[in-house]
Amino acid sequence: MGVGYPKTIDAHRLGQGPGNEQGASKRRAKLRKFFGVSLAAAAVGVCAVSSADATTSGSVSGTPEKPRVQVIDIRLKNEQHAETDLGPAGPSLGDFNSFSGRAIRDGREVGLGAGSCKTVHIEGDKATTQCVITVEIGRGSVTMQSLAPKGGSSLEMAITGGTGAYAGARGTAHYWAIGTPDECMRVRLLP
Repeated sequence: MGVGYPKTIDAHRLGQGPGNEQGASKRRAKLRKFFGVSLAAAAVGVCAVSSADATTSGSVSGTPEKPRVQVIDIRLKNEQHAETDLGPAGPSLGDFNSFSGRAIRDGREVGLGAGSCKTVHIEGDKATTQCVITVEIGRGSVTMQSLAPKGGSSLEMAITGGTGAYAGARGTAHYWAIGTPDECMRVRLLP
């Protein structure tokens, strides 16, 4: 349905009947104002829709599609680990540990994961490390880093880049069950 117009128009209602010239003039002015405001509102609506379409990708149906986050689950098989105690015996600034292991996805090995964590802050018996890790995931690698409490069992890291299929990667990586045979990571790559 659309906007309908009457088939017959009553001349008296429009102010065109005898003695109604002044009323007709006022009605015409109101109609012009109404149509002018309606056209202006329609123009603003078209601009708003056009600018929204320019900033979002749409599907064939015209419905905007949301960008998808790529999720990659990896099991880590730890193979090598070493701790280096620098300076005085016990926890101190500059101490670090290095580690590496196999990255396994869908039951098959897809690459090597390796990294190191360096002690950057000590407060009482708590040490904070800065960790940098690179993991090969088939067609490329993903690099990540974060601050982490030493000895934690889980860790959230920022993805800082990548190579190959993951060049320019950004997102997060979440590790859990760190240092156990069940260690896993979930990579969430942003579009």
